[in-house]
Amino acid sequence: MFSALPGCGQNKSATNVDSGYDRLLRTLYRSEVPTIQPAELVELRRRTPRLVVLDTRTPAEYQVSHLQAARFVDYDQFDPATLRDVPRDQPVVVYCSVGARSQTIGEKLQKLGFRDVRNLYGGIFQWVNEGQPVYDAKGPTSRVHPYSALWGIWLKKGEKAYE
Repeated sequence: MFSALPGCGQNKSATNVDSGYDRLLRTLYRSEVPTIQPAELVELRRRTPRLVVLDTRTPAEYQVSHLQAARFVDYDQFDPATLRDVPRDQPVVVYCSVGARSQTIGEKLQKLGFRDVRNLYGGIFQWVNEGQPVYDAKGPTSRVHPYSALWGIWLKKGEKAYE
């Protein structure tokens, strides 16, 4: 099981400051799928070899970069059959750009019987903003798909790449 985390309204960024990004995220997140901070995910990956990390963005976003060993599950074409090999008691972390789409997929996973689902707080943007690595098909990269110019303002580190 994951460690207990503060409620969404109490969550702070790594600098412990209630940023504009944190305020935005509180408007997007619902409490059904608990969040996990990037640093906590790093530690969880060390302790939990069976952990499944799911990238819930679009194919173009995933191709630009993703978390290491993340499985792609297309948000727009989500098919539960792609996860038939994942035991329902296995820990799962979902993410997207900021956490809104992954929250929706997390809720679907819970309805499918997955018992240990978390949403990466702030998505891949927060992950990269905190200096965590991302990868493409060739290996480590600094490129991140910002989803759109509107959402891309929250990506403070990394190279914005729309291709």
